[in-house]
Formats: sequence, structure tokens, C-alpha cells
Amino acid sequence: MRKILGALLALAMAAPSWVMASDQALWEKSTLHEILQRGELRVGLEAGYMPFEMRDKKGNIIGFDVDLARLMAKTMGVELKLVNTQWDGIIPALLTEKFDILLGGMTITPERNLQINFSDPYIVIGQTVLLNRKLAGTVTNYAQLNDPKYTIATKLGTTGDIAARRYLPNARIHNYESEVDAMIEVRNGRADAFVYDQPYNLVYSAQFPDQVVHLSEPFTRESLGWGVRKGDPDFLNWLNNFLRQIRDDGVYDALYKKWFENTVWLKNVTG
Repeated sequence: MRKILGALLALAMAAPSWVMASDQALWEKSTLHEILQRGELRVGLEAGYMPFEMRDKKGNIIGFDVDLARLMAKTMGVELKLVNTQWDGIIPALLTEKFDILLGGMTITPERNLQINFSDPYIVIGQTVLLNRKLAGTVTNYAQLNDPKYTIATKLGTTGDIAARRYLPNARIHNYESEVDAMIEVRNGRADAFVYDQPYNLVYSAQFPDQVVHLSEPFTRESLGWGVRKGDPDFLNWLNNFLRQIRDDGVYDALYKKWFENTVWLKNVTG
């Protein structure tokens, strides 16, 4: 018995050094460690999703997500590099290490979570409808569009597309590569409505009040998160703590008001 107890005691005393070595190895493989070593945070997004990320008149990418990314890099003490990526290839680009984090207004879904991990939600939104002005007063609720006589525009690969097919199965659904392409169809009358995220639709309706009508009541509820590669608890832990801190110190609220409660920035954005 004494020999057994002695062996267990020796093992217990040796365990901390073994655990520390294991933790150090995991840390050295962490994306966060690589970012600090490189001196640069690479953020993947797709410019065109107002007010999260879009280009100003000088061609610079600006927006709510961009300000958050800039704050992340500043907190880490590194430079920021924005990697503009097509939406339908943005998860594969993250997985093949084209950038370190996906920070582009992505809805957390079980299907996406099979491929990547998400931070805690940093904002909650919902799907709404932008109508061609000719339907003002005729259509007052998204459910009325569930009719074969209506054509619904959506952006390919988005939760707006999924929501339109789920809630409006009887309508004709047409996919487009970008939000701009879809909305041009609505404004020109070739599509009756556009189903997309509430923040974007709110801003767009403010830009073109004579051409579109916003049914602003969301008919879905969606949490957006920052995407990272699997198997990286250190990076995920840092991101969640970063988010908690900027909410606690009021920085998050200031950025939210800048981009979602004020449209002054619209004058600096290309049409």
C-alpha cells in the first residue's frame, strides 16, 4: 500500500510540469499566439454589408465590424489587415488560413458551427423585407408575399435566402451574388421584394426612400458571431473576454450608436 501511495504521490507531484508543457504546446499552436508573433491581425469580411462593412468614396473599407477589428488589433498591440473575400467562399478561406478570424456579420447556425467555432454573439438581428415602392400599402406584412405572383430577391448563401425559402415557399425566389444586385432588381421593379438583415435594409431604405419601403419588423431572430477555426480555445477565450470588456466599459455602445443610430456616415459611402 505504501508503494502504491508513494507512486501516486510522485505522479501527482510530476503532473503540474507535464500539464504546463502540454498547455504551452497548445498555446504555441494558437492563432492568437501566431498573431502576436506575426504582429498582424488578419480579418476576413466582405465589403458591401451596410453598416457592418462597406467602402467609402475613397475605396477604404469602413463600418461597425471594421471599427471592432481595429479595436481588437489595437488591444493586441498589432497591425490590422482586412482581407476582402466573396461571401460564398469565406468559410473555406478561414479554414485554409487566408485570415485569422471571420468578422463579417455572420449568423451563428448549427450548420456553420459544424465547420467553424463562434464567439459569443456580438449583436442580434433579424430578417426584414424591402419592398418596391409600388407595393406600399398593398403589402404590409412579410407573410403576404407568400404567393406565386411575387418575386423575392435574396443574396446567395445568406440566412435571408434561407428565411425566404422557409417562410415564403410559394413565392418565386431569385438569388443574386450581392446585396446591390438584388436591390437593383427591386428598385427597377423586376423583383417585388428583398429579404435580408434588418440593419442593412434600414440603411438602404434611408438612402432610397422614394423607391423602396421597409417592413421593419423582423420575422426571424439571429445572433451574429465572430468565426474562428476549431481546436483553438485560447483565441476563443480572448475574443469572448474582449467582447465582454468593451461592453462593460461603454466602447461597444458608442460604436453601436455611431453605425446603427446615426446615418451621418452615409454621405461618405458610395451609392
